[in-house]
Amino acid sequence: MEEGAVLPAEAAAESGLRQIAALTGREPQGVVSLEPTDEGWVVGVEVIEDRRVPSSTDVLALYEAKIDAYGDLMAYARKRRYARGKNDGGEMS
Repeated sequence: MEEGAVLPAEAAAESGLRQIAALTGREPQGVVSLEPTDEGWVVGVEVIEDRRVPSSTDVLALYEAKIDAYGDLMAYARKRRYARGKNDGGEMS
């Protein structure tokens, strides 16, 4: 990427997903949020923390990755853990 180039949203999402999976060793379910910042992007990635039987009782986690304008990981953190299908009091679908 050229100097000063800005990472497109799709590439930022892919980078966040790939890097969270590599760092945590967990299976990613997908990108659940993507937000531009002055420094790059904040990518929310949902992962399976603990597989259970039945799968409706899996424990999931939401991780946030801060990606710079070149696709490099600046920081990441687990934001919360929750059981699959449990309403966390947030957005309803």
